[in-house]
Amino acid sequence: MFRRSIYKKPDQLRGMVEPGRITAAALDAVSEAIRPGITTGELDRIANDVIVAAGAHSNFQLVPGYSHTVCVSVNEQVVHGMPGDRVLEAGDIVSVDCGAETPEGWNGDSARTFIVPGGEDTELVQQRQELSDVTRGSMWAGIAALASASHLGQVGAAIEDYIEANPLPSTGQPAGILRDYVGHGIGRKMHEAPTLFHYATSERGAEIKPGLCICVEPMMTAGDEDVFVEDDEWTVTTVDGSSGAHWEHSVAVHHKGIWVLTAPDGGAAGLAPFGVTPTPIP
Repeated sequence: MFRRSIYKKPDQLRGMVEPGRITAAALDAVSEAIRPGITTGELDRIANDVIVAAGAHSNFQLVPGYSHTVCVSVNEQVVHGMPGDRVLEAGDIVSVDCGAETPEGWNGDSARTFIVPGGEDTELVQQRQELSDVTRGSMWAGIAALASASHLGQVGAAIEDYIEANPLPSTGQPAGILRDYVGHGIGRKMHEAPTLFHYATSERGAEIKPGLCICVEPMMTAGDEDVFVEDDEWTVTTVDGSSGAHWEHSVAVHHKGIWVLTAPDGGAAGLAPFGVTPTPIP
C-alpha cells in the first residue's frame, strides 16, 4: 500500500504558501471585527467570506460532522467551540481557529486568541491577557526550536520549558498544558502525520528536515489542565472553569531555513526574540 512521505518536495512547499496567506487574511478580518455585541456566528461568516473571495474554501467544513468555517472558543472553552448565536461581551477571551484549502488541494491552519475590548473586571481582563501572551510566547518558542532541533520531541520540550519559565503573574503558577490535544502535520489534508506534543515526552518524534510542514498549536489554561467535551461533542472546556487560550501557526522547514506560512511576515516579528530569522521558501 502506498504511503505518502511526511516530507514535501520544494514545489509542494511552494504550494503551501497560498493557503497559509488566505488563512492569515481570514484571521486578520476576524481580528478587525471582534468587539462587544458581535456573535460568534458573525465571526464565522466574516472568515468564510474572506476565504471564498480568495477562491478557496474552508477545510474545517470538510471535517465530518462540522459545518462551520472556524472554531470560536470563549472564556472557559479552550478549543473546538462551535460558532452560533453567542454574543461576545467586553473582557471575554476568545480563541479563533481557522483553515483554508486552495483548489490545488493545499491547506493552511492557524489560530489566534483575542481579548474583547473593554470589561469592568480589569483584574480578570489582565489575567486573560497574560494567559494569551504566555500561550503565544510558547508557540513562538516551539517554532523557533524548529530552526535548530533535530526531532519534534525537542520542539515539545521547548514549549513546556517556556511555560515553566514564565509562570502566570496572577497565580505564580505555570499555565496548564492540554495533554490530549496535539499539533500535527499539514499538506494535502489539514491534519496529517506527524504528531507534535506540546510538552516534553520520552519520544524523539519525527525528524526535522527539509520538507516538513507542521502546525505548532499550544493550548493552555489559566488553571488546571483537566478538560471535558461539552454536549455538542466538539467544545473542549476546562473542568475548573478557568480561562483557555489557543495559538497556532503552520510552519514549513526547507533547505534554507523555516518559514511561518500563516504569518504575513513569515514569522519575523515572533521569532526575533529567539534570535531566529525566517527565510522565504525558494
